[in-house]
Amino acid sequence: MSTDASQQLIRSSRFRQTREAEWKRLSDLVAKVETWGRTRLTLEESLELSALYRQSIHALSLAREISLDQALLSYLENLCARAYFAVYAPRTSLAGIIGRFFGRSAPQAIRRSWKFLALSFAILVFGSWIAFQLTSTDPSWYYAFVPGDLSGGRGPNASREFLRSAIYDEDGHQLGRLAAFSTRLFTHNTQVAIFSFTLGVMAGLPTAFLTFYNGTILGAFFAVHHAKGLSMDLFGWLSIHGVTELAALVIAAAGGLRLGAAVLFPGIYTRTESLRRAGRDATKLALVAALMLVAAGLLEGFGRQLVTDFTSRIAIGWGIGALWLAWFVLAGRGENRDSGHGDAP
Repeated sequence: MSTDASQQLIRSSRFRQTREAEWKRLSDLVAKVETWGRTRLTLEESLELSALYRQSIHALSLAREISLDQALLSYLENLCARAYFAVYAPRTSLAGIIGRFFGRSAPQAIRRSWKFLALSFAILVFGSWIAFQLTSTDPSWYYAFVPGDLSGGRGPNASREFLRSAIYDEDGHQLGRLAAFSTRLFTHNTQVAIFSFTLGVMAGLPTAFLTFYNGTILGAFFAVHHAKGLSMDLFGWLSIHGVTELAALVIAAAGGLRLGAAVLFPGIYTRTESLRRAGRDATKLALVAALMLVAAGLLEGFGRQLVTDFTSRIAIGWGIGALWLAWFVLAGRGENRDSGHGDAP
């Protein structure tokens, strides 16, 4: 072995001996972060991790300067790389992502989008009002608004007894017919929600049309039952799942309208950048709408058959609606105040 090689090994050995305890401690802290996350470190351990990381970076720089053996350099480079990610890289758990979505980012996105929510709701109500007025004046308008596969025999020519039995009776045949109708209606509304959001990039016009059209179905359906004196009964039946389901439609449409507004009015940004920025909140609205549609499906599946009392239907439907509203209005206030274009999920 040459004299130079021997001296290099001696330098490497001394260099390692004077710092090996620090490197071992740093490696233990990094392993703890890799296994359990930064949240499991105490304040003292977090400070120690940062200090040891800086010392190891300095040691790596010295080792490169004095040309120590390659094995030691490789060890230090690997340790410093691991420590860097432990100190600086975001290590958010799945539970943390979900918690932040429900606790802050989703309700804040809802509040930032209030104008689009109001517009979406207004379009839905306007469509319902138009269809209600037209169908009440001329029942034949009902067939222009309600597709045949959705009516399920519930049209202007249906008797009051038939309409009422579908809402209240516990007869298995009627419940089966009602279940089939509800399934078709839920599938239809889910499709409308998806298209309302995804077509928003086309200047929001398809979204507005779909929302208006869905309102006409609701208005025409109410007009038929109102003519038979069953409007409040229908209101109670729809409330148990409709409060959540219709709110989901409004939120999905608001997401689409927000994308449309970004295309039409990009402001100081390019349309691509404007769409990207609007997409942050719009995507959150779409996720909230999807969650609410799942909840509406569960309410519809169980509540329709288990709850037939009018008061109970109102209490359940609007009580759950109040919980949604409380989440939207109250969650995340005072945290990472709204910036106007959304935060990370």
